[in-house]
Order: sequence, then structure tokens, then C-alpha cells
Amino acid sequence: MKTRQLGMHGPHVSAIGVGALSFSDFYGLAKDEGSHKILSSALDLDINHIDTSNVYGNGRSETVIGSFLGKQGKIKDQLFTIASKVGICRNLETGQRYFDNSDAHIRDQLDKSLARLGVDTLDLYYIHRRDETIPIEEVAGTMSQLMQEGKIKSYGFSEIAPSSLKLAHSVSHVAAVQSEYSLSTRNTELGLTQTTKALGTALVAFSPVGRSLLTDSPHTEERISGIDFLKENPRFIEPNLSRNIEASNAFRKLASEFSISASGLAIAWLLHQGENIIPIPGTRSVDHLKELAEGAQRDLSIDELRLIEDVLPVGWAHGNRYSVGQTVAVEQYC
Repeated sequence: MKTRQLGMHGPHVSAIGVGALSFSDFYGLAKDEGSHKILSSALDLDINHIDTSNVYGNGRSETVIGSFLGKQGKIKDQLFTIASKVGICRNLETGQRYFDNSDAHIRDQLDKSLARLGVDTLDLYYIHRRDETIPIEEVAGTMSQLMQEGKIKSYGFSEIAPSSLKLAHSVSHVAAVQSEYSLSTRNTELGLTQTTKALGTALVAFSPVGRSLLTDSPHTEERISGIDFLKENPRFIEPNLSRNIEASNAFRKLASEFSISASGLAIAWLLHQGENIIPIPGTRSVDHLKELAEGAQRDLSIDELRLIEDVLPVGWAHGNRYSVGQTVAVEQYC
């Protein structure tokens, strides 16, 4: 497995990681045994980076990872570079989301994440969403202090603008910024890819296969009916869903001609967009994980990259990547 550096001073990790949102029931029923199989297969494939969050299944994703690590004995701390996140909260009475980047909240949730994971320190700790009431420089200061205390090794932000990244970086180096990036979502190319590269920051790309649109088996309307997030996502609501599947059929055909899965080709294309890019696809299927890993090993020629862009040019997707409610606290910069 090829490797990439997780920030200017961080470790070299596998070119793709495991996005552990799928270890909760977010995209369908997830069994702990199946999640353990994914982690075991990841190790077999030399994938050694896991990305999770305290809100994935209200801590379930972290707990599942922790239970797997607990079975590995003395080597458990040598297997994965682990990233988690903090900052998204939910009012239990109203169900409404809110955001908290305060020092007290970050520290409280970090202790709970460490306990669920069964580790003493986190390799990477993200602010999951910005709390606009607190200056980002102050938040970066909190994270820097946690690094000095040895509770985390590095820190990052999710869904922030290049300008915010520069402000945080002025306090101390930001190891990673997490953002949606794929052939179907290319906003990052309007400033974020350039800024992360210039600052030596890793760009960790979530949803790198377009939430199934860039795979050989895109979600059907029937399957989407059981996934709350996608039921509200404009790209998966008719008529956009049918249009997006039709538009991406040429990509699936091209992948077949290249003798690779569509998801593998999507990963290969993404990795060719910059040496600091680290995709973190999520899956509940070992076979799909193998396809993704194959993409991480695939080199593409200039001609192949051109053919991919010909069938899926910038702006091909129908519908916004998020609904209005899903964009709350996501920094818009273009």
C-alpha cells in the first residue's frame, strides 16, 4: 500500500483510510462483527488509518473500534493511526444540532472518546464543525495545548474555508483539513487544495466515491428510502437521482474498459489530484474495501485522466451536495 504523510510533522499512513461513519447505522444496519471484519481486512490490505467521531452513532463507532483494538493484545497501539472529531452536539429535547468549540467541551469529549477507543492519546483530533462564537485562533490554541499535554498528537478541522485554515495555522500547524472531495464534488479545487498544499496540511477527503454515485452499484430509490441522510440530500431526490445515475453510467463503462471497479477508479483519480490528499471511504463490505484498496494502488496515465474528465467534467452532478439543513456550520468560500 502506498503511503502519504498526515500533515507536515505527522506519520506516513496508508494512501486511503477507513471512514468509520459506516460502523454506525448511518447508511444502513451495521453489526459490530461486520465492522470488526472491515478493520481486520484493512490490516490485511495495509490500510492503517481510521477516521471516526464522537457523534457517529452517539459514540458507537468509537466503541466498536475500541472493542476491536481490545482484542489485539499488546500490539493494539501499533495497528492504526486514529482520528476522531468533536464539536457537533444535539439537543436531546428538540433534536436540533448545535456546535460547541469551547475548551471545556473539547476536553470533556476528548476524555470520553479516549475511553471508548481504549487509547491514551489520539493521533489526530478534528473540530468537526466550527462554533462561530469562538475565534478559530482560540480553538487552535486549545488544540495546541492538548498536544503539549500529550493527549493528542495533532489536530485538524472539518469543512472549513481556506481563510479559516490560514488563521488557525498562524497559531500552530494544522495537520489535516477534512472536506468532501470526489469527481462529483470539487469545491475544494477553488482554494482549499491549493492552501492545504502550501501549508503542508493533509486534505482528508470524505465521501470520495460520491455516496455511491461513483461505484458500480449506485443507491436506488428503494435503498435510499431507508437512509435518512440521503432522503434529504438533493442529489438523491428525484429527478436528480435518475439524472445522476444516467450521467455517471459512462464512468462505470470507462472503469470496466480500464479493468477496474468504478469505486477503485474514483479513488485512483482522487489520489492523482495531489500528494497531500488522503481519501477515507466508508464501507460495510469487505469486497468493496478491496476494490477501494485496488484503486489506491492504481497509477493513471495523462490520457486516462483526460478520459475520466471527459466523461465526468466539472459540474456534471445534478443537485447540491447538501440540503439547506445539512449545510449548517459548513463554511462556504466560493
